[in-house]
Amino acid sequence: METAAPSAVIVAIDGPSGTGKSSTSKAVAAKLGLRYLDTGAQYRAITWWMITNGIDTDDPHAIAVAAGKPVIESGTDPAAPTITVDGLDAAGPIRTQEVTSKVSAVSAVPEVRALITELQRSIAAQAEGGIVVEGRDIGTTVLPDADLKIFLTASPEARAARRNGELKGKEATDLAATQAALIKRDAADSGRKTSPLAKAGDAVEVDTTELTLDQVIECVVTLVEEKRAAAE
Repeated sequence: METAAPSAVIVAIDGPSGTGKSSTSKAVAAKLGLRYLDTGAQYRAITWWMITNGIDTDDPHAIAVAAGKPVIESGTDPAAPTITVDGLDAAGPIRTQEVTSKVSAVSAVPEVRALITELQRSIAAQAEGGIVVEGRDIGTTVLPDADLKIFLTASPEARAARRNGELKGKEATDLAATQAALIKRDAADSGRKTSPLAKAGDAVEVDTTELTLDQVIECVVTLVEEKRAAAE
């Protein structure tokens, strides 16, 4: 007798930088046979496009006018997620410190958020079998009807240490500077008028400060499996 396929499930994982969102989301999606979307990469991609095309990232009006020009496409295979801008591979360029320092300003522009939000909803709707979508406003704004919402947190010290570990060469800075940059980004993301970083009222909060990555993954996988079982 054939076993029925698991129920399709949409999982929203939110939280600030350095909480382990990307690593956790990719691993959970791979383990459960789901698609995966890094929404932060999309905001980084449009920020990179603005920088390379000479758009003043301190000018919200200029950003709004140009927002609809780049074509951003995201591959949703958790084993090899991709991001292209106008057909060009942007996976490397979007991770520079310059993009990191400007992405909050660009992503705060309402026209940018409206366009990227629609793109994200379209990708989630087309994901056969389900998808893990990670970002900062997924459970509150992008996918408020997600089957499961998770909000990852961690202490500023733990987040700074993790982020420093991701940076290499000249991109790496001292721990205090990394922590200060994260706190500044938190304030910008939480304080913006359009779709701020916030925990959804029905989200499950997971503090990753004292947990290993494997423990966080195991925790989230269990939550998803419980949600799937309840839906069957």
